[in-house]
Amino acid sequence: MTDVSKYIALLACIFQGFVISDWEGVNRITSPPNANYTYSVEASVMAGVDMIMVPENYTDFIGNLTYLVNKNAIPMSRIDDAVKRILRVKFVMGLFEEPLADLSLAQHLGSQEHRELAREAVRKSLVLLKNGKKPEQPLLPLPKKARKILVAGAHGDNLGYQCGGWTITWQGVPRNNLTIGTTILKAIKNTVDPTTQVVYNEEPDTNFVKSNNFDYAIVVVGEPTYAEMYGDSSNLTILDPGPSNIQNICGSVKCVVVVISGRPVVIEPYVEKMDALVAAWLPGTEGQGVADVLFGDYGFTGKLARNWFKRVDQLPMNVGDPHYDPLFPIGFGLTTQAVKGN
Repeated sequence: MTDVSKYIALLACIFQGFVISDWEGVNRITSPPNANYTYSVEASVMAGVDMIMVPENYTDFIGNLTYLVNKNAIPMSRIDDAVKRILRVKFVMGLFEEPLADLSLAQHLGSQEHRELAREAVRKSLVLLKNGKKPEQPLLPLPKKARKILVAGAHGDNLGYQCGGWTITWQGVPRNNLTIGTTILKAIKNTVDPTTQVVYNEEPDTNFVKSNNFDYAIVVVGEPTYAEMYGDSSNLTILDPGPSNIQNICGSVKCVVVVISGRPVVIEPYVEKMDALVAAWLPGTEGQGVADVLFGDYGFTGKLARNWFKRVDQLPMNVGDPHYDPLFPIGFGLTTQAVKGN
């Protein structure tokens, strides 16, 4: 079988593939979870789940499934159907002939070509939510040549925060030496004119900001690292001292706030103070993509993929709801043009 025909066969197989549950997903069919595990196993298998992700108590699952088959609550024909679906995918993938991964391309992981593609993804995904306190006086793109600029916030020089959860470890690691990459601070230093003095301060007070007479400030705030239920939040606020940084800095100097987050967060109380606001999501290792658009090497083009709320008590909020009143609606995103010779 040629590579092309094998690929086509695999696609055909996937569209007739099997259904797998999430981690302990069947346990949560009942509320509270595990209230009736035997029922959960029966309901999920009979609903068409072919492979159950059981991370720990697999003996309980096997025991319950065997019991249900023996009492004909789950017919053997359903078991055969599930096994056939799973084996079909494995056969087409060639796992029985070549069970181990092909590592021939591993050397390319993290290559410069891959990083350039990631950097492009960063700059295209950024969403410009505000640009100037008056539309006719935009702040962005920022001038590369300035006397002195301020970069503030713990998220400004931290790869762990940029990457978020599911990076190196399950919950991510909130520190700068997590992996190889470019922080936003480093990207800014790479981009500005050599004569521009870049001052970094994680938590400057108002006196520091005013006494240094900065041309402008870039304030980088955001969420902690998290994955799955550890990211559950009833307030969706940014990490301290993010709010105080916005208040202290944006009240004293022209500022652009860059938000590092995996979702919309509470920013409505601070928007009026900001001159510009950028949703950077989780840009990962290639912080240079953020500087690319802040300084006009490329224009902003990104649009919101979901509504950005004003207050958490508005949630859930969808287009068409009677109470629909977002801070920024789905599809919103200001644009800028690239500036030659900035």
